[in-house]
Amino acid sequence: MPGINVGMIEELPAGSPLEVPLHPPKRRRYVPEAAVPSTSGIWSSTPTDDAGVVMNSDVAEGSVAGGNLIQEQSVAHTCDDPPSPSVFVECSTSITPRARGMYGPHRRLQDNEIEDFLNYGSEEEEDGADNEVMIPRTLQMFFEPEEDTNEEAEAAGRIDVEQLSTLVPGVANGPSSLYDFTWRSYPTEPISPAERREKFVGDSGPTIERTTDPYEIFTRIWDHSIMGHIVTQTNLYAQEYASHLLDTGLMGPHSRITRWKDVTLDELYVYFAIVLAMGVLVKSKMEEYWCRDGNIFSTPHFAAYMPLFRFQLINRCLHFNDNRLLMPDLLPKEAKLFKIKPIVTHLNSAFSKLFNLYQNVALDESLTQWKGWLNIKQYIPNKKSAVGIKTYEVCDSRTGYLWRFEVHTGAESPSTENDRIIVGSIPNLVLRLLDGLEHSGRTIWMDNYYNSPSLARVLKTLGLDCVGTLRTNRQFVPNEIVALKQGNMRVGQVCGCTSGDVDLMVWRDQNKVAMISTYHGVAVSDGKPTIVKDYNICMGGVDRKDQMLSTYPVERKRTMVWYKKFFKRLLNVSVLNAYIISKCFDESVDHRDFRTDLIKAILQKHSQPLQSVSVAPLLSLAGPKLSPEVIAHFPTWLPTLPNGFGRQKRQCAVCKKRTYQFCKQCNVALCFDPERDCCYIQYHS
Repeated sequence: MPGINVGMIEELPAGSPLEVPLHPPKRRRYVPEAAVPSTSGIWSSTPTDDAGVVMNSDVAEGSVAGGNLIQEQSVAHTCDDPPSPSVFVECSTSITPRARGMYGPHRRLQDNEIEDFLNYGSEEEEDGADNEVMIPRTLQMFFEPEEDTNEEAEAAGRIDVEQLSTLVPGVANGPSSLYDFTWRSYPTEPISPAERREKFVGDSGPTIERTTDPYEIFTRIWDHSIMGHIVTQTNLYAQEYASHLLDTGLMGPHSRITRWKDVTLDELYVYFAIVLAMGVLVKSKMEEYWCRDGNIFSTPHFAAYMPLFRFQLINRCLHFNDNRLLMPDLLPKEAKLFKIKPIVTHLNSAFSKLFNLYQNVALDESLTQWKGWLNIKQYIPNKKSAVGIKTYEVCDSRTGYLWRFEVHTGAESPSTENDRIIVGSIPNLVLRLLDGLEHSGRTIWMDNYYNSPSLARVLKTLGLDCVGTLRTNRQFVPNEIVALKQGNMRVGQVCGCTSGDVDLMVWRDQNKVAMISTYHGVAVSDGKPTIVKDYNICMGGVDRKDQMLSTYPVERKRTMVWYKKFFKRLLNVSVLNAYIISKCFDESVDHRDFRTDLIKAILQKHSQPLQSVSVAPLLSLAGPKLSPEVIAHFPTWLPTLPNGFGRQKRQCAVCKKRTYQFCKQCNVALCFDPERDCCYIQYHS
């Protein structure tokens, strides 16, 4: 294969990953020179302390000893001679069942493999590395000399190679356009990945002043402007809904909408707090949160801040956009997201303003579960919620902070916004999501759904690096790489090529793995290509966010309106982002404590507890005529009808009106209203 490097992974030059995992696994390895008798006469292959306990050290992944895992605390051998290399080989202390199924069953190493393993990296490096000519970062894509030419740029958007060649004499001319790829073998003395990587510039972390107050950070996202917009649209929709019921004759005398009163800003904050509390305290039905039966399942404080009927009424009329603005000439993409568009726009702006991403950025999909009918829902089998609303998200690989997102609305219509740079809906999607990160030196980690050689080159010209998996049938991938099949490659074989600024590599592990990078090249560390090790560390930003959100399922409650459930998902994400900002200032902040403190702060600042049926409120309502023995009495709802439609009614013992409520202790129907001197209070006085 001309222009393609082909060889075994053992033949690759040694390198080291550039990324460090947040929680590195504990590893150990066999070091022959350290295998000396300990004070207790027990041979150990790793350094030990005074108690003979093996200390930690770095090792390669995936090694085993005779097919059996060696525990970290049990590596000493009670024998007079050190263990043989065939028995005592560096191993992993923990391999999950999933990992065993992914990488295949472990086996005893062969003699030649043991020899290669023990002697790997022992050869001295050749001299002459100091004489290597380092190319400026702006010209890194042209690091391999070729024939010099002085052709001028032929069209707009092409690189001025004549000017580049005059800047650094002897440097080869690069591609004359974004789509001019000349694939060749990797150079014998490649530039270090750290030198080829774009230099990270700018700040990273929160952009606000140092604070750990959950309420202050949360209100930076949900400020009074967006909350006032929701209040206005909710009240407007409630009036429209009531008018619609009156015009169609569907409003009954006991319809819940007849008790509507305009929601206020404080009441909307209280509604948010109750929704967030439902994510911390998970129950199977909404009505159970207002249970005041006095048993172990009772949660009376929900009713203390908002009655159930009021919460259901706000939930029913919650709205985010004026229906009168829904014009028939809107694009399909705009029409599908019309109901939730103001919230999406506001959060994208707030998230990006409050936090500067670190150097590693992950771009991936996320899924909000939705099982109902929806023409934009997607099926992603490898997600926990296999069916739902898909969003393309840009997250920080280190913290999981959601920086920008875009909702999938089906196939995109042709757009000319970025076509002058690169053609294709997926590359243009990536460029929209990364807008504002240009020339910052960040590295974008993506999977094979997004990656392509042309996109990698565009990102490189914009001052961004690109790393990830690759589909070998992408345009501009050389035919030699496309023709590679898994069955035609041996385990451990590596094939690759470079165009100077874009590197391609295919590695045969248990499966064929194709990778693309703008700075890695081909190098191996601990039996794996360094690009694979770095990818496994940095690609999980979106998954890390989803994992932290799954503990507090705010959007779990069912609803028949998809955009309301998606809104609760966005509310949940905003709390997580606020927590990440707080954790940047104080590492000791706990996620659950942050949420509970936020809920308490919102209720304290925007609500006064309503009069409830607990002992103190009853005494304050009825005065001295109500004795403490009434604590055993509490109002509740009459059971539903046998056919499931409606609820039973009985005549009130005081006002003689028919009511749904009764005192369970007295078994007497009584009207109850915590806002006035109701029949329930009069009866028990």
